[in-house]
Amino acid sequence: MRMTKFTCQRKTPAIIAGLLIATTALSACSGNWRASFKSKRERIAFEGYQYKAKSSQVSKEEREHFEVVVSRANQSLPGARQAGEYEAVKYCIKQYGTSKMDWVIGPETETIIPVDDKIRLEGYCRP
Repeated sequence: MRMTKFTCQRKTPAIIAGLLIATTALSACSGNWRASFKSKRERIAFEGYQYKAKSSQVSKEEREHFEVVVSRANQSLPGARQAGEYEAVKYCIKQYGTSKMDWVIGPETETIIPVDDKIRLEGYCRP
């Protein structure tokens, strides 16, 4: 009499786990994540320089109250001001669908001085 031996493949759970990890990793490749890796050709230059600008709301209660921080401002102060204004317009359009805003510290403010190679602008979106 001949015995047949059946073996359970233990690789199956590892393969399933690997596929789940790969699927999760690929789902992180959304448009916002990839936008941080734009090539230099796709970035906008102001006064011949590229700046890092970030906009955010000042408080959770007032979404219309925003601030913009522009890094690398010592390259060209007029260019940094333009980059900050551009970022503010993007913020207001994203939040309210309009580019209307009132500035507290705006790009035309003459007393803006870079601190640690950054400038800070502040304003309110007007829907």
